[in-house]
Amino acid sequence: MATTPREGQAGTVTTTGTATGRRTSRRRTELAEFLRSRRERITPHEVGMPPGQRRRTPGLRREEVAQLAGVGVTWYTWLEQGRPINASTQVLDAVARTLRLDGAEREHLYRLAEVPEAEPPDEARQLPEDMQTILDELLPLPAAVCNARSDVLAWNAAFTAIFPCLETFPPCERNTMWITFTTPSCCNPVGNMAEEMPMHVAVFRYRYSRHMNEPGWKELVQRLQAANPEFARLWAEHEVALPGPRVKVFRHPVVEEIRTRTTNLDITGSAGARLVVYTPTDDESRERISWLLAHPELAAPSHRH
Repeated sequence: MATTPREGQAGTVTTTGTATGRRTSRRRTELAEFLRSRRERITPHEVGMPPGQRRRTPGLRREEVAQLAGVGVTWYTWLEQGRPINASTQVLDAVARTLRLDGAEREHLYRLAEVPEAEPPDEARQLPEDMQTILDELLPLPAAVCNARSDVLAWNAAFTAIFPCLETFPPCERNTMWITFTTPSCCNPVGNMAEEMPMHVAVFRYRYSRHMNEPGWKELVQRLQAANPEFARLWAEHEVALPGPRVKVFRHPVVEEIRTRTTNLDITGSAGARLVVYTPTDDESRERISWLLAHPELAAPSHRH
């Protein structure tokens, strides 16, 4: 009689009857066919294995995939057979690397296995080759590219004109959540904090639900809770809101208030990345942005913390 791979054995998981009942045979069949097709396209030579004799498959054998991924042979066999087993993100990541899956294939694997996909740390920062050109062509409209966690990955000159503190932060802290909740009031560029903070946290929690097991997301939330009591209070309320257009008011020490409306556009091929464009809501705000672009030396922050 077949036995369930033991918990704790490399790359193994246990079966759960309740989860089995929720999974559809269609999804499992698709998962089995997908894994088989990805395995058969990789030759032993490509992964440094001897070709061997009397191969019945054009690509790798199941046991070879398991060996390369560092998972149990029985577990991987059951996965490829479409059996109702559970898989962790770490184990699926190992399988994805072994099968050389690209971003779309990796996401497809996670969906078929019914595991919340982790955002690939490298792919999330791989933007289209022409992204900076597109950002620059949007001038004088402020625009930036952010990932799902609100890390700012790229921007144009108009964005730093209304968000001058961005470049004073080290790259690891160029995150709109972190900047909004930790920048002292004298330098904080967000003018409508009272309205913006609750919505900012609610939208962030909506995105967080898909990444809650990822260390980077959990660490950011913990740091924000420790750094700002207001964030901790709002986070504890568990409010959730869908992303959408919002009015954002910026304040600048030279030109004072700039009112904008945000538009978010997903960037195909870059996991979780979105282009955020800030359109002035009135002529005065538009003129103030243009003035800052014409006088970059005055748009820069007057001091550092």
